[in-house]
Amino acid sequence: MKPSVVKLERTHKRWATMSIATIRMPDGRTLLRDVEDHGRAAAVLPYDPLRRTALLVEQLRAAALVAAGATHTLEAIAGLVDGEDDPTDTARREALEEGGLRLAALEHVATAWSTPGVSTERMALYLAEYRAEDRVADGGGVAHDEEEVKVVEIGLRELAALMAAGGLVDMKTLALVQALQLRRPELFG
Repeated sequence: MKPSVVKLERTHKRWATMSIATIRMPDGRTLLRDVEDHGRAAAVLPYDPLRRTALLVEQLRAAALVAAGATHTLEAIAGLVDGEDDPTDTARREALEEGGLRLAALEHVATAWSTPGVSTERMALYLAEYRAEDRVADGGGVAHDEEEVKVVEIGLRELAALMAAGGLVDMKTLALVQALQLRRPELFG
């Protein structure tokens, strides 16, 4: 017998749905666990191999502000997958909306649980090359979504130094910068 969900009681629904899951364990015990669901997501770290830069975004994250007083986080571009969209479509859409960047080929790094202890979110992670001419708009997010996104282009050596000093605090960004370092170490020299 495997663990199974006996009951899922929704307690809140807005941007995210909060539920209490009753889980039956193989030995017959039942456990109660909180579950947050807001869907799948995709993230992309665009990088320019010629200029040795990466394009990230900086924005307010309410949870980081509440938990640690952090007014802004520097992050890889990301967003929620709408409906049954392909995560690559989401990564390209978000790159254009948040970064003003038109991306072509995406390199899949992984699809991973963001916070498996509480959230159902699985995030597809990508790297993508870009060139200066691929910046086709200002970026900054979508006004009607109340996004206040600042586009940050940063040198890869500076980004690696920031990460080494503990200055990158977003998990998806850490994973993507490390993936880029492993796959393209010559860009950081």
